[in-house]
Amino acid sequence: MTTQAPAVLVLAERRGPVLVLTLNRPERMNAWTDALEDSYFAALDAADGDPEVRAIVVTGAGRGFCAGADMADLQEAATGAIDAERHERRRPRAFPLTVRKPLIAAINGPAVGLGLVEALYCDIRFATPDARLSTTFARRGLIAEYGISWLLPRLVGPSTALDLLLSGRTILGDEALRLRLVDRLSPPGQLVDDAVGYARELAVHSSPWSMATIKAQVRADLERGFAESVAASYELMAAGFLRPDVAEGVQSYLERRPPAFPPLDPRDRTA
Repeated sequence: MTTQAPAVLVLAERRGPVLVLTLNRPERMNAWTDALEDSYFAALDAADGDPEVRAIVVTGAGRGFCAGADMADLQEAATGAIDAERHERRRPRAFPLTVRKPLIAAINGPAVGLGLVEALYCDIRFATPDARLSTTFARRGLIAEYGISWLLPRLVGPSTALDLLLSGRTILGDEALRLRLVDRLSPPGQLVDDAVGYARELAVHSSPWSMATIKAQVRADLERGFAESVAASYELMAAGFLRPDVAEGVQSYLERRPPAFPPLDPRDRTA
């Protein structure tokens, strides 16, 4: 009797300096479970510490990006059957926001509820014109979960965020682009390649330390005033001039060649 190997919940494929992560529960439209989250977060953590990976693309297997929380888990939550202590021990769900490297979503189909939140945790979002995006929380008797009430107004403005959150209506990729919920549209057969191409441009031409630092600056500046932001930038500039990145950036420009920036140090979590 043969034993079937457990399914790999997150597929990882290297394309040069870009790592493509694929949520892999296509039979459930990649619905989110604790096991899928653990696999995805572990893959992000490994990529963040791998000096050869300079950008990350995340997409979904089959016809969807992520259909949101698995209904079996929602049923458990509704009946009080979920072990609260187990969830308290888990890594914070907003962990992807702390990844230092560019994280690009390739939304190839439905991104619903928690699936939409995961797409919003990414830095840049590509989608197909027929991708279906919905908050859906109010239609399930839920609140705006996992920080989406903070993220969404900063992307589309308070009134549009409230429209999407209160109605739970579904929008397609074209409307998502008009609302600035996504940043690029690509044909279905080209989506991942376009996202990887964009990620490769970042990987080849931009300093990993600069990108990590800029990501941290943007997050911090959402919560601080202009004067504090400028003061922090002076400190970061002084630190940057002590690194090899500026010299390499200038020299490569003068020599008309691609830069050879050093990788991020896995031990450096200050950016």
